[in-house]
Amino acid sequence: MQWLSRGTMRALGIGFVLLAVACGAEPVGGGSPRTKASLPSVGSCWQIASEPDLGPSFTTATQQPVDFAVWPAADGTWQLWSCIRGTKEEGYTRLFHRWEGAKITDDKWSPKGIAMRAGRVTPDGSPSDGKFDASYGEMKGGLQAPYVRSDGKTWRMMYGTWGNIAEQISTDGKTFKRVTRTGNDVRIFDVTDSKRDAMFLPFNGVDYLYFTANPNGQGGVYLSTSTDGKAFSEPKLVAFGGQAGTGASDAECPYVVHRDDGYFYLFRTSQAHAACNYCKGVMTYVYASTDPSDFGVNDDSKLIAALPIAAPEIHTVAGVDYIARLLPSVQGIQICNLTWQPN
Repeated sequence: MQWLSRGTMRALGIGFVLLAVACGAEPVGGGSPRTKASLPSVGSCWQIASEPDLGPSFTTATQQPVDFAVWPAADGTWQLWSCIRGTKEEGYTRLFHRWEGAKITDDKWSPKGIAMRAGRVTPDGSPSDGKFDASYGEMKGGLQAPYVRSDGKTWRMMYGTWGNIAEQISTDGKTFKRVTRTGNDVRIFDVTDSKRDAMFLPFNGVDYLYFTANPNGQGGVYLSTSTDGKAFSEPKLVAFGGQAGTGASDAECPYVVHRDDGYFYLFRTSQAHAACNYCKGVMTYVYASTDPSDFGVNDDSKLIAALPIAAPEIHTVAGVDYIARLLPSVQGIQICNLTWQPN
């Protein structure tokens, strides 16, 4: 891996050094010497999920597994839920499907079937094929982008309802039950617009809830905070514009990691140069900031790298870092080794 000096970059008229990324990807622009933050590098990968069989009631030839969550359950198994789009599900065509693996390093996790459909539950809170219930505030076929984090006792899943964010919880990391806010309504925010792709980061007693939205057709990463896990603050724009773009899909799948070097790292997926949604040409821009509420609005001073991947999640297991990502074919999900290079 070769890095260019600032003077050389200025002479060549470019703003980034080259960051070589494995998994068959071409080298792309990434890495800036403006901070002391480390630079992420993706290594060897293995596929954990393929396009699933949803049965005759839901399977189509054009369905795709997209936004997903990976996490360890109470029994030590690894769980994967992915939003499957383009199915025969009514409404917006989306539902959640589940896979299970013994270890994060295993490939070809076992498909476990449909995990959740919008607006449907049985009395015990499990997924159901029963009648759609609009009182939950979820749009038909509108489930989007699950994200799960656990403290070892409770597993919290944030997910999209098609325009808003909701939560459900579990005590075993496998069976989840919706958290209602007013009556049966699960929506966290009063305004339902384009909110989606939520993840949260607990830090110093505060839950930092990040998500994407595109008011006025311009995509940005937003932050809302909570100290009790129930009431969340008015969303604040924390990343927007710059090289990643300002299009409606140029700030998707935000993922924030806090490392022991004192930096918060935001991974932001942009479709600005993709040939199609999530496929070839998609980029994930990485920003490093000491302030979890500011990664740059029309300002690339915190931009440190660009990776040719989509919808990443980062996990540390026994001191080893891994990054999960969508396949460029949008027909499955991979996990790769992740290392951090000194700047």
